[in-house]
Amino acid sequence: MKKIAIFPGSFDPFTRGHEDIVLRGLKIFDEIIIGIGYNSSKHDRYFEIEWMVNKIEKIFEKNDRIKTLVYNELTAEVAKKIDAKYLLRGLRNTTDFEYENSISQVNRYLNQELETVFLITSPEYAAVNSSIIREVHKYDGDVSDFLPYEL
Repeated sequence: MKKIAIFPGSFDPFTRGHEDIVLRGLKIFDEIIIGIGYNSSKHDRYFEIEWMVNKIEKIFEKNDRIKTLVYNELTAEVAKKIDAKYLLRGLRNTTDFEYENSISQVNRYLNQELETVFLITSPEYAAVNSSIIREVHKYDGDVSDFLPYEL
């Protein structure tokens, strides 16, 4: 049976840290679906979803084991629909763990077949997060080192 993982997030923007988690996840899973979800706690996106999907698809265009999906529902339900038995998540620090652990427990409650797999962020990407990148970009700072594509 094919091991399919969904890597969910708002990816606003998709960073080198995200790319690293996906590429490392390929050592574990047969297929990874990058699920770009609408986060109800984040009302306005900085980068348009369609634009971000195009950037992500371009990064991985030569790898047929990586796909993208935009969704607006519970991740646990999407996982059922696409037959993903695994949720892939990256952890930068203990704060991420506390947050992700709670989400993992709820996802498991909603979908008993869904197992969350955490990968520790590679050290060179540990300080990178989308909120900081958005803020730097907003004020015309150079964020090119943090993104695997051109803005």
